[in-house]
Amino acid sequence: MIARLPTAAIPMTPDALNSLDSMEGVYTLPVVKREAKAGPEKAKPPAASPVPGALLTLAIGATAFGCHYLPFPPFQVQDGAAARHPISAAMIAIVLGIAVRNALDLPLTLVESARPWPRRLIPASIILTGVGLNLGVFYSVGLKALALVVLLILLATAAAIWLGQLVGIRKKTAILLGAGTAICGTSAIVAVAPLIEAGDDDLILSVTSVNLLGLALMFLLPLAGAGMHLSDQAFGLWAGTSIHAVPQVVAAGFAFSQPAGALATLIKLVRVAMLAPFIFGLALWHAKTSGGEKVTVHYSRLVPPFVWGFLGLAALNTAGLIPVVQFRFGSYALLPALTFASEVLIALSMAAMGLEVNLVQFSRVGGKAALVGLLASLVLCGLSLLLIHTMF
Repeated sequence: MIARLPTAAIPMTPDALNSLDSMEGVYTLPVVKREAKAGPEKAKPPAASPVPGALLTLAIGATAFGCHYLPFPPFQVQDGAAARHPISAAMIAIVLGIAVRNALDLPLTLVESARPWPRRLIPASIILTGVGLNLGVFYSVGLKALALVVLLILLATAAAIWLGQLVGIRKKTAILLGAGTAICGTSAIVAVAPLIEAGDDDLILSVTSVNLLGLALMFLLPLAGAGMHLSDQAFGLWAGTSIHAVPQVVAAGFAFSQPAGALATLIKLVRVAMLAPFIFGLALWHAKTSGGEKVTVHYSRLVPPFVWGFLGLAALNTAGLIPVVQFRFGSYALLPALTFASEVLIALSMAAMGLEVNLVQFSRVGGKAALVGLLASLVLCGLSLLLIHTMF
């Protein structure tokens, strides 16, 4: 008999916490580790084969691309004399993934089989987005963008803590909501939680709220940016500083335009890099205010390796060093091929992420925690847009 998913909410495992948004730094948990007494190791259950999950992810991704190229509205619209496809394959893929995950009675083994694919696909997809970025764009906004990122991290964290006090949720939950909103979603929450000795309830409330809101922003910001007629640079900055998780930023940015997507990805990775100093400051604060257990912070894990891959490809593109391959029958430019490969991997990543979204879990998130997360996200989006118009 095949085990099937119950209709009630399923407790979040560490793998589920990882897969829900992006793996933007926390690959080996915990990033922050407490010294523990030695004891017998618990036997781990055998891992599910990744093949069925891969096939399901591929099927959803292929369907998403097929929908993306449909020759009628809203999938195709006329822009003057040219036709364009405004709904990206990545956006369609995550919607289809969520629909499949929640509308069908999927076997538990199939869901487990799909779970590893976000962490396998997302780093490669982010690296390949570097081919669409000319670092000269960042040079023109560099110091201002860095100042914008740091300022918004501080303001969003402070807003979440203040709003938490106002609404009446636990301070630890508010701190986790602030970290997830300000920096990088689940990765920041999981890294911060052991430092402040947060409980399971704090972790689940904050992870669920931040991921739900990040998904909403991923869909809403491109529509809002188009409605406000933002430039590619302005929207790239806005998405990169406001949306919670790396793949959500990538999907939203490229849904707006290719230049906006490349810049949004870079700005988001700057936010991810800010997790290390954020954790360092929080560790110092915790050491002064708590006499608890000794905590070891693994700072080397806080900036993921794919950041350097992304910057390396961006540097090659900026220098014009991405080659054109010459064959006997003609030449083949690698840049368009790498760009299309990036689009494919992003769509597959979104499909795999959609399969992780359990709407029953999301529906059971605490109302006050969700309210604080929503208000903190609105504060971040509003302040980001205001500062972009003021500084750039």
